[in-house]
Amino acid sequence: MKVLGIETSCDECAAAVVEDGRKILSSRVATQIDLHREYNGVVPEIASRIHTEWIRPVVGEALAEAGLRKEDIDAVAVTNRPGLIGSLLVGVNFAKSFAYALGIPCVGVDHLRAHVYAAHLEQDIDYPYIGLLVSGGNTVLCEVRGFDDLTVRGTTIDDAVGEAFDKVAKFYDLGYPGGVAVDKLSREGDPDAFVFPMPRLYKGDHPYDVSYSGLKNAVINQRHQFLRPDAADTKANIAASFQKRAVDILLKKLFKLCDDTGIKRVVAGGGVAANSYLRQELAGRKDLTVIFPSLKLCGDNAAMVAGIGWHYLKRGDADGLRLSASPRVGGFRKSYP
Repeated sequence: MKVLGIETSCDECAAAVVEDGRKILSSRVATQIDLHREYNGVVPEIASRIHTEWIRPVVGEALAEAGLRKEDIDAVAVTNRPGLIGSLLVGVNFAKSFAYALGIPCVGVDHLRAHVYAAHLEQDIDYPYIGLLVSGGNTVLCEVRGFDDLTVRGTTIDDAVGEAFDKVAKFYDLGYPGGVAVDKLSREGDPDAFVFPMPRLYKGDHPYDVSYSGLKNAVINQRHQFLRPDAADTKANIAASFQKRAVDILLKKLFKLCDDTGIKRVVAGGGVAANSYLRQELAGRKDLTVIFPSLKLCGDNAAMVAGIGWHYLKRGDADGLRLSASPRVGGFRKSYP
């Protein structure tokens, strides 16, 4: 079954064709980075308007790359949650129209589940595993026992890790996108120049939750309090020290969850999964099997949407013209010990 995937949850306009949930026949991503750079962040109205201009040619490019006509497509999978509502609606409405015109099924896909599935497009991965979903909008630790069987065990109580990267980069004018800029500059700095604080959350019923608002505040407003006496107060040192602490906060809870559950397989996904320090630290854990998607599948893309969409379609799920979009995260079980 050849599935056309469509992804427009934020500022990336993407289309892909994936066969039988694994074989990527094409994948096209049109980025709006240059259009949002002057604002140091995504402007929702601009993003949705550009999607309306780009989506048809991007889908056409995906079909051409796959060497297919639109009549060769068996079904459509489209991101319908969560994300920017205007951007989501562009993709959802195009997908429904495309499917209706051809008389083929259309299924909505949760953007977060698709990110967790991304690594499956390149590797055979057994269940269960701990899913590490890290992006600009979400930070989630979950137990994954099937493509659609995810239980959230921990999340952020305030800012997502990617959002913290973006805000620090914006404050210090490091560049855009913020996560990429911080990662690049940190290679020139000393990760121990600043000893930024580790949040101490009340454990209670949420032992795997994380927090980034305190770290963000320390880096932006109180950095002098955490500067090592013999270190230089440079942007490179700030970036390196911030990145180290941000990732260490995440890894502390991830390793605890692996120990408590006895699950020693970790699968990462989302834009922050491309971070070099995160990859380096997880690669050094010989007691864990850690699987990352390739860099091209870490960011928003339509191949992951088409891939997981195939599983829904195979199961008999289809939404048709009733499909709508939602900006909210939903449909995840939450379980705390």
